[in-house]
Amino acid sequence: MASIQVKFRKSSVAGQPGSVYYLIIHNSKVKRLTSHYRLYPDEWNDFINKTTQSGISSRAKIVSSIIFAIEIEQKRLSLINEILSTKRDKFNSDDIINEFKTFISNYSIKTYMESLIEQMIQNYKYRTAQNYKSTLNSFSHFIQEKYPMLNATIDFLTSETIQNYETWLRMKGITPNTSSFYMRILRAVYNRAVDDQIIFSKNPFKHVYTGVDKTTKRALPLRLISKIKHLDLSGNHSLDMARDMFMMSFYLRGMSFIDMAYLKYSDNRNGYIVYRRRKTGQKLTIKWTQEMQKIIDKYPRNQSDYLLPILGQENSQDYNAYRNVGSRINRNLKTIGRLANIPQALTLYVARHSWASAAQSKGIPVSVISQGMGHDSELTTRIYLSSLDTSIVDKANSVILKSL
Repeated sequence: MASIQVKFRKSSVAGQPGSVYYLIIHNSKVKRLTSHYRLYPDEWNDFINKTTQSGISSRAKIVSSIIFAIEIEQKRLSLINEILSTKRDKFNSDDIINEFKTFISNYSIKTYMESLIEQMIQNYKYRTAQNYKSTLNSFSHFIQEKYPMLNATIDFLTSETIQNYETWLRMKGITPNTSSFYMRILRAVYNRAVDDQIIFSKNPFKHVYTGVDKTTKRALPLRLISKIKHLDLSGNHSLDMARDMFMMSFYLRGMSFIDMAYLKYSDNRNGYIVYRRRKTGQKLTIKWTQEMQKIIDKYPRNQSDYLLPILGQENSQDYNAYRNVGSRINRNLKTIGRLANIPQALTLYVARHSWASAAQSKGIPVSVISQGMGHDSELTTRIYLSSLDTSIVDKANSVILKSL
């Protein structure tokens, strides 16, 4: 086993901070690993004596962050030393330093999450990639504010860190559901790192909230859906198109906007839409109806391969283009909502909630609704999905559309 020591070297220039470095001693051979941390002599004494900064000095926050980072890196070096001792009969100080540098380079939280995000984009999981980006941005702000000198790596996701992050989110006024959303994403990243054998599982999320609180009801009753359908928007093409996409989502059993955007002409065959959900990969079949065809007939045939007038050929793989169109439609839907005196903000997602609510109001079993919307994240839903005939869901959709 090697010995890991933290050392300080004063600057040769008067009034300048000195450098912190680590001594790795193994088999009487000494190697030095220089850190990028710089402290003044009295600040180094604070580290040695384990005292905390008074908060008066302008450097108090930085010094506190440096001291914390040094302790983290010292523990990381000790862990690498321990792992090498169990895995190898022979290793030297250079091996410890190389493993340490590799870990810092490849497994910072930012680098690791960005690699996962890139994989998602390559697999066309744009919405999930965006969720990971949002979480990374939030957690990066937390690190920058609380630990500005820390190069946070995957092993920094400890129970203490996660609880501090939850407290930070709460102090920022973030809602419990949004906080839980970030926690679930970080937990998925942590579990992936465990699967990749980067870290050992220590269940750091057991003391934070990862559930889902009840939110404001998004679903609209059928009478309001009907009101939106029959609203005269002939004088405004943008509003008319937004309303058409809202209704198309509703007609297609609450299909998500990303799945609508990437529907192709080839997906509409023999009187059915057959596609795979981008989020889950689940294959769904929906009967094509007159209501759907009426919307398609309003628009010139898309010059691309896409069925709906959302994406063109030139930007079909551009996630930003898809998001921009979605944002524009949602802005127009809010205007439509005001015109129709809808008591809540109208968005594309409301169409999805409304179809489910309408199906429930018609006495359609939850299992059928789940299949109709392509839900497969719940165990109960998965059990029912395997035994249901798609014709049942098509009949359910027919009942809903006739009610408009």
